[in-house]
Amino acid sequence: MKMFLISDNVDTLTGMRLAGVDGIVVHEREEVVDALKKAVADAEIGVVLMTELLVLKVPDVVRYIKLNNALPLIVEIPDRHGTRRPPDYIMKYVSEAIGLKL
Repeated sequence: MKMFLISDNVDTLTGMRLAGVDGIVVHEREEVVDALKKAVADAEIGVVLMTELLVLKVPDVVRYIKLNNALPLIVEIPDRHGTRRPPDYIMKYVSEAIGLKL
């Protein structure tokens, strides 16, 4: 199984290519949706890496793929500017999942 990157900047793609991960740079919502459709249709792709900003452009599509497809696994990654998530996002996620405030 291969990994595939869908990024919104060339720097992230360049870094991932150095690690042997192929990918594409897109900016518009339609481009992101098309890239995701192609990645889902390719049986060789097991993991799709997406920058956080692109996931924010198509949350409905990403959610649909995660709920209805076993593969590929979609993983959100920060871009070269770092994460845009709040520092305690993991604690909030766990608290929501188990229903307890930690």
